[in-house]
Amino acid sequence: MNAETPITETEIASLVERFYAKVRVDPEIGPVFNDAVRNWDAHLTLLRDFWSTVLLTTGRYKGNPLLAHFPLPIEERYFARWLTLFSETANEVMPASHAAIVTHKADLIALNMKRVLASRR
Repeated sequence: MNAETPITETEIASLVERFYAKVRVDPEIGPVFNDAVRNWDAHLTLLRDFWSTVLLTTGRYKGNPLLAHFPLPIEERYFARWLTLFSETANEVMPASHAAIVTHKADLIALNMKRVLASRR
Protein backbone atom coordinates (compact mmCIF):
# COMPACT_ATOMS: atom_id res chain seq x y z
CA MET A 1 0.00 0.00 0.00
CA ASN A 2 1.49 3.35 -0.96
CA ALA A 3 0.77 6.89 0.24
CA GLU A 4 -1.68 7.37 -2.65
CA THR A 5 -3.98 4.61 -1.42
CA PRO A 6 -6.83 6.24 0.49
CA ILE A 7 -7.78 5.36 4.04
CA THR A 8 -10.66 2.90 4.00
CA GLU A 9 -13.82 2.50 6.05
CA THR A 10 -12.47 -0.89 7.10
CA GLU A 11 -9.35 0.73 8.54
CA ILE A 12 -11.47 3.30 10.37
CA ALA A 13 -13.69 0.57 11.82
CA SER A 14 -10.64 -1.42 12.96
CA LEU A 15 -9.09 1.67 14.52
CA VAL A 16 -12.26 2.62 16.40
CA GLU A 17 -12.98 -0.92 17.61
CA ARG A 18 -9.44 -1.68 18.80
CA PHE A 19 -8.79 1.78 20.24
CA TYR A 20 -11.96 1.88 22.35
CA ALA A 21 -11.41 -1.71 23.50
CA LYS A 22 -8.12 -0.41 24.97
CA VAL A 23 -9.73 2.74 26.35
CA ARG A 24 -12.42 0.80 28.19
CA VAL A 25 -9.83 -1.13 30.23
CA ASP A 26 -7.32 1.70 30.62
CA PRO A 27 -6.88 2.56 34.32
CA GLU A 28 -6.44 6.28 33.66
CA ILE A 29 -9.06 7.20 31.05
CA GLY A 30 -11.28 4.12 31.07
CA PRO A 31 -13.41 5.24 34.04
CA VAL A 32 -14.29 8.55 32.34
CA PHE A 33 -15.50 6.77 29.20
CA ASN A 34 -17.21 3.92 31.02
CA ASP A 35 -19.11 6.34 33.26
CA ALA A 36 -20.22 8.45 30.28
CA VAL A 37 -21.10 5.82 27.67
CA ARG A 38 -24.32 3.92 28.30
CA ASN A 39 -24.50 1.99 25.01
CA TRP A 40 -21.09 1.09 23.59
CA ASP A 41 -22.46 -0.38 20.33
CA ALA A 42 -24.26 2.87 19.51
CA HIS A 43 -21.28 4.93 20.62
CA LEU A 44 -18.86 2.97 18.43
CA THR A 45 -21.18 3.49 15.44
CA LEU A 46 -21.18 7.22 16.18
CA LEU A 47 -17.38 7.23 16.44
CA ARG A 48 -16.96 5.36 13.15
CA ASP A 49 -19.21 8.00 11.55
CA PHE A 50 -17.16 10.77 13.19
CA TRP A 51 -13.82 9.46 11.93
CA SER A 52 -15.29 8.71 8.50
CA THR A 53 -16.41 12.33 8.31
CA VAL A 54 -13.04 13.65 9.55
CA LEU A 55 -10.86 11.43 7.36
CA LEU A 56 -13.01 10.79 4.28
CA THR A 57 -15.37 13.80 4.38
CA THR A 58 -18.39 11.48 4.17
CA GLY A 59 -20.57 13.81 6.24
CA ARG A 60 -22.12 10.91 8.16
CA TYR A 61 -21.42 12.45 11.56
CA LYS A 62 -23.93 15.13 12.48
CA GLY A 63 -23.09 15.76 16.15
CA ASN A 64 -20.96 18.26 18.02
CA PRO A 65 -18.07 16.52 19.78
CA LEU A 66 -17.15 19.62 21.77
CA LEU A 67 -20.63 19.97 23.25
CA ALA A 68 -20.75 16.24 23.93
CA HIS A 69 -17.51 16.36 25.93
CA PHE A 70 -18.07 19.69 27.67
CA PRO A 71 -19.90 18.29 30.75
CA LEU A 72 -17.48 15.38 31.27
CA PRO A 73 -14.81 15.42 34.01
CA ILE A 74 -11.95 15.51 31.49
CA GLU A 75 -8.59 16.62 32.86
CA GLU A 76 -5.77 17.97 30.74
CA ARG A 77 -3.58 14.95 31.56
CA TYR A 78 -6.10 12.59 29.94
CA PHE A 79 -5.33 13.97 26.50
CA ALA A 80 -1.76 12.63 26.51
CA ARG A 81 -3.00 9.14 27.41
CA TRP A 82 -5.76 9.29 24.78
CA LEU A 83 -3.31 10.37 22.10
CA THR A 84 -0.74 7.74 23.09
CA LEU A 85 -3.30 4.93 22.85
CA PHE A 86 -4.74 6.37 19.64
CA SER A 87 -1.35 6.62 17.92
CA GLU A 88 -0.34 3.15 19.12
CA THR A 89 -3.58 1.68 17.77
CA ALA A 90 -3.43 3.55 14.45
CA ASN A 91 0.05 2.12 13.89
CA GLU A 92 -1.23 -1.38 14.69
CA VAL A 93 -4.16 -1.35 12.26
CA MET A 94 -2.99 0.92 9.42
CA PRO A 95 0.01 1.39 7.18
CA ALA A 96 2.43 4.01 8.54
CA SER A 97 1.33 6.66 6.02
CA HIS A 98 -2.31 6.32 7.06
CA ALA A 99 -1.46 6.18 10.76
CA ALA A 100 0.47 9.44 10.37
CA ILE A 101 -2.54 11.17 8.79
CA VAL A 102 -4.95 9.86 11.42
CA THR A 103 -2.62 10.72 14.31
CA HIS A 104 -2.13 14.25 12.98
CA LYS A 105 -5.91 14.75 12.79
CA ALA A 106 -6.27 13.39 16.33
CA ASP A 107 -3.58 15.80 17.57
CA LEU A 108 -5.44 18.75 16.02
CA ILE A 109 -8.77 17.63 17.46
CA ALA A 110 -7.23 17.16 20.92
CA LEU A 111 -5.61 20.60 20.78
CA ASN A 112 -8.92 22.23 19.92
CA MET A 113 -10.82 20.21 22.51
CA LYS A 114 -8.28 21.06 25.22
CA ARG A 115 -8.62 24.75 24.42
CA VAL A 116 -12.43 24.66 24.52
CA LEU A 117 -12.63 22.52 27.66
CA ALA A 118 -10.13 24.81 29.43
CA SER A 119 -12.48 27.73 28.70
CA ARG A 120 -15.22 26.14 30.82
CA ARG A 121 -13.21 26.90 33.95
